[in-house]
Amino acid sequence: MSEPKAEHNPKRGDFTDRFVKSLAKSARAMSKLLPIIIGALLLVSLFNSLIPKSFYIRFFRKSLLVDPIIGSVIGSVSAGSPLTSYILGGEFLKNGVSLGAVTAFLVAWVTVGMIQLPAEIMILGRRFAIARNVTAFILAILVGIFTMLVMRIV
Repeated sequence: MSEPKAEHNPKRGDFTDRFVKSLAKSARAMSKLLPIIIGALLLVSLFNSLIPKSFYIRFFRKSLLVDPIIGSVIGSVSAGSPLTSYILGGEFLKNGVSLGAVTAFLVAWVTVGMIQLPAEIMILGRRFAIARNVTAFILAILVGIFTMLVMRIV
């Protein structure tokens, strides 16, 4: 008596082929994006090392509306890692910058990426990248204002 043959599963082969093709396509896309990502990281590092912390402190005026806007603008342009932003935020608070400004700065620092915008446009598309950054910028201002109101610091 002969043993039954193992059935050939065409879906398994299709999956492997699709996986290999998508892996190759992803590798090609990453190789194109790598120079842009490295450039963005270098630019962020350059901004962080060239602009002293005392530079930021001059712009804040202890205003409920103006400080969060200024904090968001500076945070948007500066961009960086959350760990660095917490250190900067602590330094700002020690030097008399308002909590609303610091909060807006921290939120914008981490969520808005003007420096990374070209890479983000290339990866996510122009419309989505700009909409995401504008939304994050506005929300950073609102979070700064609401933080001051909730903490009753006005």
